[in-house]
Amino acid sequence: MLFDVSRSNPQPLPAQIAASVRAAIASGVLAPGDELPSTRAAAQQAGVSRGTVVAAYDQLAGEGYLLLAQGAPTRVHPQLRVAAAAAGVGGGGGPA
Repeated sequence: MLFDVSRSNPQPLPAQIAASVRAAIASGVLAPGDELPSTRAAAQQAGVSRGTVVAAYDQLAGEGYLLLAQGAPTRVHPQLRVAAAAAGVGGGGGPA
């Protein structure tokens, strides 16, 4: 499962989802340009509200991890420097 969330974890659910996506990118499960599930599909998969996933995706887009465009699939930013993202360098490893 891409989104590992637990209601018993004190970390907010959007932060857990964002951390799961960051970990998937760092481990190579997700690569630059890969498509993520829609917010509706991700919410159903994780057992959370769509708004929770929207908040996580918005946070990741702001950090440079995701590329969001209305009417298009959400993708890992194609210019994401994966090595920098995995090391936590450059404020989230945003686009080059």
